[in-house]
Amino acid sequence: MNTDVDYKVIVIGAGSSGLCMAIKLKEQGIDDLVLLDKASGLGGTWYHNTYPGAGCDVQSHLYSFSFEPKLDWSRPFGGQQEILQYLNHCADKYDIRRHIKFNTGVKKAIWNDELNHWKVTTEDGQTLTATAVVSALGMFNNVVWPKIKGMSDFKGKTFHSARWDHRIDLTNKKVAVVGIAASAIQFVPEIAEKVSQLNLFQRTANWVVPKKNTPYLPEELESFIADPELVSTSREETYRLWNTLATFNDKKILKKIEHSGLERIAQVDDLETQRKLTPKHPFGCKRPLFSDVYYPVFNMPHVSLITEDIAEITEAGVVTVDGQMSEVDVIIYSTGFETTTYLNAIEVCGRKGQSLTDAWSDGAQAYLGVTTSGFPNLFMLYGPNTNQGCILVMIEQQVKYIMRQLNRLETENIAWLDVKKDVMHHFNEQLQVDIKNVDVWQHSCGNDFYYRAGPSGRFVTQWPKSMDDFALATGKKDESLYEVGDSPAN
Repeated sequence: MNTDVDYKVIVIGAGSSGLCMAIKLKEQGIDDLVLLDKASGLGGTWYHNTYPGAGCDVQSHLYSFSFEPKLDWSRPFGGQQEILQYLNHCADKYDIRRHIKFNTGVKKAIWNDELNHWKVTTEDGQTLTATAVVSALGMFNNVVWPKIKGMSDFKGKTFHSARWDHRIDLTNKKVAVVGIAASAIQFVPEIAEKVSQLNLFQRTANWVVPKKNTPYLPEELESFIADPELVSTSREETYRLWNTLATFNDKKILKKIEHSGLERIAQVDDLETQRKLTPKHPFGCKRPLFSDVYYPVFNMPHVSLITEDIAEITEAGVVTVDGQMSEVDVIIYSTGFETTTYLNAIEVCGRKGQSLTDAWSDGAQAYLGVTTSGFPNLFMLYGPNTNQGCILVMIEQQVKYIMRQLNRLETENIAWLDVKKDVMHHFNEQLQVDIKNVDVWQHSCGNDFYYRAGPSGRFVTQWPKSMDDFALATGKKDESLYEVGDSPAN
């Protein structure tokens, strides 16, 4: 491994995946590392997303590191504050905080063919060199703002749900929510009783199924703490559930879930609203959503569901294509993230000056979602086609894989590793074939922005098999699938 560098490893991002990477690096005796994060605190998604009701849709006994179980989660599905507290605990316990440079966004990363190292430039002009770079940016890094005529004309208050403006008091305000998906499902019930009018602008209906997130009873918490094996058992049971569910192949289970969703929709009194809330696509076509408290909101007299397309935003509010005007005081855009761009927010150049943007011109792709041909010693966590089940489980497998490659650099005294181009090509071609075999993803349900990279239409976010299958794939010995270098590139 190259020693004439500032760091052995630069990790971009100090969220869950970056922390996991750093912990495992230090376990292997690699203390020469740095995490660069543009935020002023760690936690990534759980640092930035502070909207009311923010929480995880995977049970916390599973949505935590296998090597650091938490015995006293307050409820089955942890909320944002509790998850962030857990991540801060991990950073402190494993002495990661001293390795983090906050308020340090990355502008570009350039591979040097002669010196066999990465040169990383930050937004404030710092330059750092490293043998290897690990991107821990994930999918939920850059928010999406809709392109609606007149957005800048609105005279009231406006913000994106992923960057909630807590300075704005919604009490007795007329509020419009544009986009009804994952975050809106969580914050709408939290704000509904505060506001005087709530207009929800929905493009396509979502399946919202029961969450069953009642807080643990004191005696349950006492049992978990007294017998950690109960937490291990809960984790294993939850893992098996998600391992089966997230493949979307068991049609009987999917139908049961849809039935449960329809039962909840039937709780809405107004039949027309029921109709608007009923999805026309199968469960799993879009990101699954979970809530116990969402549908009852529509029985409140001051809540309106609007499904007509938005024509424009005016000074006073929102106008739909049928000419109806909704005068509001606040507009909250709940329009998600750029889930398909990955590292494209950073200028990345690999061997012979190849641009990652050019390499990914028809959509992001990587071998095992971890590494891309032409970009030696560059690894990704939560990279292309790794979204499946519980992402922390998937991330741990990716970290294990990356550690194996970094150990090769050390033990075999080689300068760089680069997955062969044909290997990555064949892997991704087979991946797209497997994706086409997942029936629910072939339906039209307004998921293109979440799953597909345009204009090619490649599925670039989802792993089409089980978490078990991913563990098997990343656990295979594949040294022969890489080019290696111990001298300057030609």
